[in-house]
Amino acid sequence: MMQVPCIHCGLRDESEFTYAGTAHLARPPLDQSDEVWGEYLFFRDNPKGMHLERWRHTQGCGRWFNLIRNTVTHEISSVYAVSDPPP
Repeated sequence: MMQVPCIHCGLRDESEFTYAGTAHLARPPLDQSDEVWGEYLFFRDNPKGMHLERWRHTQGCGRWFNLIRNTVTHEISSVYAVSDPPP
């Protein structure tokens, strides 16, 4: 099982967390076309290697945070607050 470091609670089992997708996505303005909204809602990159992700510690403090994880090795190289830019 993967160990995920919560920035508030420390290292915990992956089962305590909910993965919420790619971090730092820019939401389009409301007046954009259906095509633009479709791209935003349904299409995501599936990178091999380093990926910026958003997670929530659902079985702990309940807080959101971002991390950088290698999708091949599952190694987590950095964890940071949602309000912070990527390191």
